[in-house]
Amino acid sequence: MIEWRANAAKWAQVAEVIKGRIADGTYPPDAQVPSQHEMVQEFGIAPNTAQKVLNRLREEGVVYSVKGVGTFVQRQDDADM
Repeated sequence: MIEWRANAAKWAQVAEVIKGRIADGTYPPDAQVPSQHEMVQEFGIAPNTAQKVLNRLREEGVVYSVKGVGTFVQRQDDADM
């Protein structure tokens, strides 16, 4: 669980945590990030909120999804192309 800041949306705060874990190597390139269900369990957020986190991270080019498999950390050299 994280301490929620009142001045920021929960999805944005969870996205920050995931990006921090990517930056510190917890989730290296091509590693799977938590699923929607896992985020619900870990952070105590609604499924829709977890889906928004994954959507935003995909939009930002931080992660990519493989249908039926999961969501993975985007290699930065691939994201820059």
